[in-house]
Amino acid sequence: MFKIVTLVSGGGTNMQAIIDAIKTERITDTALVGVIASNHEAYALERAHLAGIPTAVVCRKDFDTKEERDDALIKTIKGFEPDLIVLAGYLTIIPEKLVTLYPNKIINIHPSLIPSFCGDGFYGLKVHEKVLERGVKVTGATVHFVDTGTDTGPIIMQKAVKILPGDTPEVLQKRVMEEAEWRILPEVVNALAHGRVKKNSYGNYYVEKED
Repeated sequence: MFKIVTLVSGGGTNMQAIIDAIKTERITDTALVGVIASNHEAYALERAHLAGIPTAVVCRKDFDTKEERDDALIKTIKGFEPDLIVLAGYLTIIPEKLVTLYPNKIINIHPSLIPSFCGDGFYGLKVHEKVLERGVKVTGATVHFVDTGTDTGPIIMQKAVKILPGDTPEVLQKRVMEEAEWRILPEVVNALAHGRVKKNSYGNYYVEKED
């Protein structure tokens, strides 16, 4: 059984997409064994409780230093013995030593077509606000491996979403979630669980089709 842990900070809708995909067997031979939140108020914790998934909270304000927080996060993750760590709306910087410990075993979902509208300061609704301000006609979502930069890790999968006249940041955010994020994140998790994430001749990652 392929074991995953999700790291969350807010509502946990992307985590819920994984839970639902496991239930409906869009993701197979996989168990979500733990949910770790960066704050005690994250609604994702309630979603996890309803699904019977163990939870933990590793919050910066509960520790004297960032280093103590980082060590506690790593210890908590190790306790779940995951094969994959999924950042599902995790708004805290990942410690470099965590990336070193789990090379190409941490993925993130970002609500834009990287390399556009990503990096420091681009998260949540702010991404969609900037997209609309710039006037682009297509946006989307990206699943990528996590490295020591911000949204700079190798891209695994992307899905485009059209921007419509009259869109607001809130409306666009909802469409990107429904049409892209909640679709490609479970697909990538399932592909990783079954060894179907490959590299092409350029060294870029892609998802191999199922037989």
